[in-house]
Amino acid sequence: MVKRLNSKGLRFKEAFDAFLAQDRDDGADVSAVVRDIISAVRTDGLAAVQRYTKEFDGFELTDENIAISAEEIDRAEAACEPEDLAALDFAAARIRSYHEKQLPSDVRYTDDAGVTLGWRWTCVDAAGLYAPGGRAAYPSSVLMNAIPAKVAGVGRLAMATPTPAREGAQTINRPHSRPGGEMNPLVLAAAKRAGIDEIYRIGGAQSIAALAFGAGPIAPVDVIAGPGNAYVAEAKRQVFGHVGIDSVAGPSEILVVADGENDPSWIAADLLSQAEHDPSSQSVLITDDAGFADRVSAAVDEQLAASPRRKVAEAAWNNNSAIIVVASLEDAPALVDRIAPEHLELAVDDPEILLAKVRHAGAIFLGRHTPEAVGDYVAGPDHVLPTAQAARYASGLSVMDFMKRTSIICCDEAALQKIGPAAARLADAEGLPSHAKSVRVRLKD
Repeated sequence: MVKRLNSKGLRFKEAFDAFLAQDRDDGADVSAVVRDIISAVRTDGLAAVQRYTKEFDGFELTDENIAISAEEIDRAEAACEPEDLAALDFAAARIRSYHEKQLPSDVRYTDDAGVTLGWRWTCVDAAGLYAPGGRAAYPSSVLMNAIPAKVAGVGRLAMATPTPAREGAQTINRPHSRPGGEMNPLVLAAAKRAGIDEIYRIGGAQSIAALAFGAGPIAPVDVIAGPGNAYVAEAKRQVFGHVGIDSVAGPSEILVVADGENDPSWIAADLLSQAEHDPSSQSVLITDDAGFADRVSAAVDEQLAASPRRKVAEAAWNNNSAIIVVASLEDAPALVDRIAPEHLELAVDDPEILLAKVRHAGAIFLGRHTPEAVGDYVAGPDHVLPTAQAARYASGLSVMDFMKRTSIICCDEAALQKIGPAAARLADAEGLPSHAKSVRVRLKD
């Protein structure tokens, strides 16, 4: 049964703190296994990738079938429903338009000392994208990961995705399971629309290692983005520093702040929209109406009974989720900031009032007619967002994850005369005489 917390309760603080501290991971430490996989790929290259693909996915990977050809992509696209392709086109256009507005500007100016300063933005040369192939296949995630990179100007996008040949650790509850080597056609259609240049039939930690260090036909990339299972997340963590990464993603989350004027069935559907992702997902309702909380809880139970993903969603709802009743919605922002959710819905008459008081959330959905699901697909902002309270310090995926800023500095003789003596003095203070000399040899005095 879902947790019920009341802010008027004597032990509310203790109960809320315990809820925040709850570990939603499966508890398995995969770091040692992942370290061995990465080491093997660095040493043996494609041979190691082939070995692990056979072991984990039951698929015989060869030099001929590792990459998905343009002809295969075209055949997959032709197999898709026209309405699905139209929806992909609609979503891609909105995602591209939103991210184009994020592109930063270069700056150049001259300060009072006559020093020319500024910065410029340039994209990375190559990005690696991971598309999950386990519990579900997500064409939307392909768009969300690839389009920001293309908008940033990245010249080469390489995507890795598992294509298991048998039911196994990566294919449990996989609704789009296909014979070995085959992919969901809509995923390939999305890759085509997003401008992905290379697609490889590999998954798991071995694919992250291959993207980071290279393996056979897979050349190394500079940044790796995209969600995956615990092994993928740990592999990204371990290759960070050699390459950049977007984030280490955790289970999905939604927090809904709602008053009693909402239709409880709407809010129940919103809560289950994240619970159905994974048994480790989390859904939270904060309301100031205890009767409304009861109605939402009943609506959740009713919708769970009819859900094709009942087993997954029910586990997430009963084990990880909560309904919190507060005395006033004015108390909600402080709780929201403690949770720092991936997704936040403000389902109230005037969401701007609460929005102004919230600091920590990955994406915020305003009003009663903005379900989180529109953000997953067609709103435009990226749905790759910080989880596990990382919204306290992190942002969602954007063009900035595929770009870097370079400082620009230019002194003429007069400008160096003004700022150089202080630089030399500080170098002396730090015991770095060559630093100081490199400035003083250029000074007149």
